[in-house]
Amino acid sequence: MTFAITQNCCTDAACVAVCPVNCIHPAPGERDFGTTEALYIDPGACIDCGACADACPVDAVHPVAELTPAQQPYAGINAAYFEGTGQPASGAGAEGDHGPNFHAWGAPSFDRVLPADFAPLRVAIVGTGPAGMYAAEDLLLHTRSEVTLVDRLPAPGGLIRYGVAPDHPATKRIGETFARFHTHPRVRLHLGLDVGTHITADELAAHHDAVIYAVGAASDRRLGIPGEDLPGSIAATTFVAWYNAHPEVAPDAVDLSSDRVVVVGNGNVALDVARILVSDPDSLAGTAIAGHALEELRRSKVREVVLLGRRGPEHAACTGTELLALKNLPGVDLVVDDHDARIGTAIDAAGAAGAAGAAHKAGLFQDVPREAVDWSAPPRTAGGRRRIVFRFHSEPLALHGDGHLRAVRVTSGAGDARGAGEAGEQEIPAGLALRAIGYRGVPQAGLPFDEESGTVPHEGGRVTGRPGTYVVGWIKRGPSGGIGTNRRCAAETVGTLLADAVAGRLPAPTGGARAFRRLARRRR
Repeated sequence: MTFAITQNCCTDAACVAVCPVNCIHPAPGERDFGTTEALYIDPGACIDCGACADACPVDAVHPVAELTPAQQPYAGINAAYFEGTGQPASGAGAEGDHGPNFHAWGAPSFDRVLPADFAPLRVAIVGTGPAGMYAAEDLLLHTRSEVTLVDRLPAPGGLIRYGVAPDHPATKRIGETFARFHTHPRVRLHLGLDVGTHITADELAAHHDAVIYAVGAASDRRLGIPGEDLPGSIAATTFVAWYNAHPEVAPDAVDLSSDRVVVVGNGNVALDVARILVSDPDSLAGTAIAGHALEELRRSKVREVVLLGRRGPEHAACTGTELLALKNLPGVDLVVDDHDARIGTAIDAAGAAGAAGAAHKAGLFQDVPREAVDWSAPPRTAGGRRRIVFRFHSEPLALHGDGHLRAVRVTSGAGDARGAGEAGEQEIPAGLALRAIGYRGVPQAGLPFDEESGTVPHEGGRVTGRPGTYVVGWIKRGPSGGIGTNRRCAAETVGTLLADAVAGRLPAPTGGARAFRRLARRRR
């Protein structure tokens, strides 16, 4: 009985490190590592030891024989990755190998070598999301550093706590892995302390050898179209924060009294908000969803959610794993709006849904009904069911309404596969519009900032022009990559920090740990 990696793989490669037969790919150092939607287990090489399942922080690894009907496609997706990828398959490693226990392993490498007399550092980390906690883990496990964790919110967790959908409890579970470091004997945790409001960046730096900013991307990208600020038009980030009980979003921030919602975007965040909007509230009752959000969802009149994508189905921004899961949502129908000839052409030409790890997104829509939706009519749902409409090759032009959102004006076309044909405009009646086109970093007090990229300028994580200051996560690289990407990102930043420490490039702190704790208590 082999194992398979399912929907919520975080790609942090904890499973790779414990696999005794090197059957999980792409692994760190391999060509495709960091570029695939998930990691994959070679069914021909897996020896059913279960070490990967024990190590997985998000409960994504399961025996193939125990997969639910909804999870069964992942067995094929794992196997398909090893067909024509150049990765070892069915136990084949170096020449002369005769079984899965004889995979070729690379020579050991040691990227960091610290001197024997390397003194402990005092490092402050601003932000307790995945990026900050991977950095803290690295410092605590591999050095004798003391770590000060600072977060402006009253509870730790960052995007894990306030950004992951409540119906993804397995993904949220990685927060338990990080939480064990909150009470580490060399850690001090300061919550409700905002750098830039309660203390300055200079004050924080003066009490530590180094400071790492892991503040993420706290804002959202705007559409830049007329009517964007109408009541009823909000950012998907606000909606996500609302159902996760973020303390800075009011309980009455969302009104679900409309029967149709338009979501601009079709990435994973767009799928998250669409799924929450059409899910049975009873199925959410046992999750960590905010009480006020659950009450509003029980009163909700939403029957249809429209996902707008400016490109075709083959370029859908969501991962194939999330899209596959959406197809198994109880009581919900999926529909593709067939308003443009290019849509059907792309879907019909796509490979099978399980081919190449579902890399060809359009193939996942082959069994989804297509219809030319009549937007002048109310949502077509029956028997208490709700539906999600994927509308590709369409982008918003304006939001209309008299004091409140009434409709979204979008592009509409009937082009052929070459993109030719007449394009027009259509109005989609809706009382709520959510823009889900990406996150964006915001300037940090005392740090340089690149307005174009929404990041802090850096070299290998070292903040430009500010010795002893570092960045990690989305504020470093922009809003890209999942949870596991932060492990590699943090390793680079911590490596740069330690190299600076060895070279004597860190400014000497003028205050101690106790002085900082007193300062934090006074200012908070």
